[in-house]
Amino acid sequence: MAATKRKQSAATPAADAVNDDAPPLKRRASARKPTAAVVNPDENKEIVDAPNATRASPDNAPAEDLVPGPIKGNGERKSESPLSDAPDIVEPPKPKSGRGKKAAAAAEKDVKEAESVVAAVVDAAESKAPAKKGRGKKKEVKTEEDGDADSVAASTPAKTTPKKSSSGEAADPEAEDDDEVADPEEVKSAAARPPAVNSSYLPLPWKGRLGYACLNTYLRNSNPPVFSSRTCRIQSILEHRHPLQDPTRPEHPTKNRPDRSKPADPELGKRYLESVCLANVKDLTKMIRWNEKYHIRFMRLSSEMFPFASHAEYGYKLAPFASEELAKAGKVIAELGHRVTTHPGQFTQLGSPRQPVIENAMRDLDYHDEMLSLLSLPAQQNRDAVMILHMGGVFEGKAETIARFKENYAKLSDGVKGRLVLENDDVCYTVHDLLPVCEELNIPFVLDYHHHNILFDADKIREGTADIVGLYPRIFETWKRKGITPKMHYSEQTPPAITGRQRRKHNPRPWTLPPCPPDMDLMIEAKDKEQAVFEMMRNFKLPGFDSFADIIPYERNDDNKFADSAAGQRKLAKGEHIDIVPEEEIGMGGPQGRVYWPPGMEEWLRPKKREVKKKDDDGDKEAKKKEKLKKESEKLYAERQAALNGDGSAVKQEEEEDSDADATPATKKAKAAMKKKAAADAAKAAAKVAEAAAKEAGTVAAPKKSTPAKKGGRGKKAVEAVQPTPSASDEDEAEDEELELGGDDSEGEGPVTPAKRPAAGSRRQSGRAARKQVSYAEAAGDEDGDVEMR
Repeated sequence: MAATKRKQSAATPAADAVNDDAPPLKRRASARKPTAAVVNPDENKEIVDAPNATRASPDNAPAEDLVPGPIKGNGERKSESPLSDAPDIVEPPKPKSGRGKKAAAAAEKDVKEAESVVAAVVDAAESKAPAKKGRGKKKEVKTEEDGDADSVAASTPAKTTPKKSSSGEAADPEAEDDDEVADPEEVKSAAARPPAVNSSYLPLPWKGRLGYACLNTYLRNSNPPVFSSRTCRIQSILEHRHPLQDPTRPEHPTKNRPDRSKPADPELGKRYLESVCLANVKDLTKMIRWNEKYHIRFMRLSSEMFPFASHAEYGYKLAPFASEELAKAGKVIAELGHRVTTHPGQFTQLGSPRQPVIENAMRDLDYHDEMLSLLSLPAQQNRDAVMILHMGGVFEGKAETIARFKENYAKLSDGVKGRLVLENDDVCYTVHDLLPVCEELNIPFVLDYHHHNILFDADKIREGTADIVGLYPRIFETWKRKGITPKMHYSEQTPPAITGRQRRKHNPRPWTLPPCPPDMDLMIEAKDKEQAVFEMMRNFKLPGFDSFADIIPYERNDDNKFADSAAGQRKLAKGEHIDIVPEEEIGMGGPQGRVYWPPGMEEWLRPKKREVKKKDDDGDKEAKKKEKLKKESEKLYAERQAALNGDGSAVKQEEEEDSDADATPATKKAKAAMKKKAAADAAKAAAKVAEAAAKEAGTVAAPKKSTPAKKGGRGKKAVEAVQPTPSASDEDEAEDEELELGGDDSEGEGPVTPAKRPAAGSRRQSGRAARKQVSYAEAAGDEDGDVEMR
């Protein structure tokens, strides 16, 4: 019965995506439930962290170029939602078969055609928008005008490529697009502004809740990563409408991808997107429990938890697929007494003069309201779950923009009205601009100290925190009327910032606390997220400052990375003990709470990169070292041989060693010894043969004295051709003379021949010396057992 239900749900599109004109969808051939998508960004490159998740505040982000949607041949955009009918899919060009120049030319042609289509879309969007001029307010106007170019201004988080610095590293995501050197006159004027006047009051002892926005840096770098801002490309959703190449196996980024040759099913694309969303919600529960362990009880939820939920074409409802998981997360939030809020992006503006932008903004607010409502929080926590919004850009003027905001605010649903709050910004609207609007429309007002210090009414108030305290009664009254717990935003500019544009960038970790009431909720908007909260806890000894400790650089003791590795699996197979971290304790900092990383040491969160040495330099050094050792060994060996022989035999030995460059000194020495022994054995064998032959003949001639013949001699001084048959003593004596002359080291020499014997009349040894020499030679031969008869 369950299988039948799965088939039915797979064939029925969502209620909000039904197209009466669309043909009926085909049922899948198999009732097997498709495997879940790989949502780990370390394994699947299509899953990325939302661009705004790493920013300190959505309003601090520069306007991103939005990704244009698919277009038809006539240039109009298609209605192409992952929840709508499938026939309108624009398939990308398939790679053409073949090899060589023809295939390469065809592929290049397809790329050029795709680029021309994109260029046409960009040109069309730019032709509708006014030219960019100036900065500041004018840029905000241009941003809003361009926001409707592809009908996704209110909700589409663009997939952007991070900027690169001059050193090749990814630039700070908070940095502005045109982060050029400021004009000297502007710097001089900004530096000469009146100094800020700050209050000396500190809200101590602190009793309120501190929070951070969207992303936990420690959990994001865990293994596996824990974060709630996963997103993907729309093209990825469209590709996953096609079944996998092998539906029986899990999806793999390269080995088991969707097969585009098979029919597309919109339900499959919907399930793929839902798997990304559910992974975000599940990790939210983990983040809430992590915050509770370290006394952080306030958090801003990421607007990208449900990618494209408020999109004009690709939008969808969160219920019913996410209702259960959101309710589970809400139960944990309620039990621990935490507060959660949201902050829609910079494109959500109710004061725009363009109706499409207004429609997008209303859809975006409805999406955030549904997400918070599905948490099913208790009454007070549900009221405290507010949505922060900015007034937006200045179009025809502030008065006209505020009037349109009031008109569009009246059209919002009661649920959205109950959660909406307004915040001052650092570009257009000051505290004095928005506070009267909030008092008139019964909207709570969120004070952002950082924005106030950049943009304020100089004729009414001074820069700093001293004068703003006088407006606290009016600000808190806007919260009290709705029974919502007040909240404020705090951040600081970077130390070297001078101009207003430079000062918009948030300091990674604030230095102090603002003069706010000690029992209110304070959102710390900083790049270092939870680490900025830890820094305040340590500086002012706030509750929970002793619950965390410094991390060990490049090491984590709260995951199972080693146990999951091949080495860990081998140890487990052998029965060796390995500490396995329970599932609920992964990423929680271990028993010592090592989750704090010092300022600027974010690289300690990840394993240390392997230092790859330059191959050429190391190879040259190693080769030179080996060559030097080889030459020293050869030199020592040659000196030793010369000292032993004393007759120049070392020269021949070096010549033989040079002939075998690959041989080591020990090998060369062994070869020389073998050759020497072989020559001696051959001489002994020849002497034995000659002596035996003489005995058989019965004539043993008396040896004659002779002198060694000179090399190259001729005539009378040459060696005589006929010599008497030598005796054993004569042969030994000749052998000793040959050894002294080094002849045994010559290759190819055999037994002593008559031509090599001493000349007639030369003096030879006789008597005891000769007998001793003969006895020694025979003893050596007998002992070695190497005498060979030839």
